Amino acid sequence: MHTFTLGKVNNRFKDCMSSLYRLILNNVFKMSDKNNDKSLTNKFELSNGFYMYYFVNESDFQKTNTKDVKRSLIQFHFCVKGGADFIFNNGNYLLPIDQNKVILLFNPEKDLPINLKLNPKSSILSIIISIKKFHSLFSSDAENIPFLSDENTAKKYYETMIINPSMNFVINQITKAKVNNNMKSLYLTGKIYELLSLCFSKSEDSSLENCPFLADEDNVRKIRNAKEIVLQNFSEPPSLTELSNKVEIGLNKLKEGFKELYGDTVYGYLLTHKMEEARRMLDSGKYNVNEVGLKVGYSTASHFIAAFKKKFGITPKKYLLSLSS
Repeated sequence: MHTFTLGKVNNRFKDCMSSLYRLILNNVFKMSDKNNDKSLTNKFELSNGFYMYYFVNESDFQKTNTKDVKRSLIQFHFCVKGGADFIFNNGNYLLPIDQNKVILLFNPEKDLPINLKLNPKSSILSIIISIKKFHSLFSSDAENIPFLSDENTAKKYYETMIINPSMNFVINQITKAKVNNNMKSLYLTGKIYELLSLCFSKSEDSSLENCPFLADEDNVRKIRNAKEIVLQNFSEPPSLTELSNKVEIGLNKLKEGFKELYGDTVYGYLLTHKMEEARRMLDSGKYNVNEVGLKVGYSTASHFIAAFKKKFGITPKKYLLSLSS
């Protein structure tokens, strides 16, 4: 009798513990799913004093990435997609970067660590190279690169640039490289040298002839024209078929060529532009949330709010409140 009762108690205890264990596991996995940031950082040390980082955040939340950077190193940050903020001086200074922009930073006076707040659905390609190595690469063209001049090598330097189509093509080759591991370092080194040279190239289209798909300048012109049409009509953009007819290029060529030139689909590029326009309008303080939504092409406020939050990780209303705080 006692044994039977004790068995029942033991079984109930086992069942209880089993249920509790399943509950804990479920909660752990739920928490893991919720906190799965879908972010990654690829790091390649190409040689001493020469690094490449690829920061990716595919989550719906802003993510922080930090890296130590010594004072003898130059930083190039290419915003491939979305946007981010660089935080300096213990959070007292913020430097934003948007899609298709480059930030060049150099401070020979003190270390300049990377403290990157990466927006949702955003990616940054960062190249860190020693001033000595960089100078050896471009010594013959030093007069065309301001911070390499004798009077500037001991000074802080900051510059922003636009990612032109030639640079964008090389960035795509770097970030989407499918190369054997034994050859990856050599491949990336060559491509990064090419990208750095394009940053200071006088001719924006100097390497377009190296692109097998975009070798035809007429195609490049048509795709650029398509981009202008989309931006000019961003609140009511044409369909892809209408756009391809307007610029007289095949639909597939338009899609592939646009991605090669600008690193995103036509409507992905347009969405980024619309959200950046929306943020600028909110920054101006001249419009409320509903007015901004209508101006960037959203007839329903809820759709605009959802798109803005997906892009920046914050609702337009909270963004406005953060400006006034």
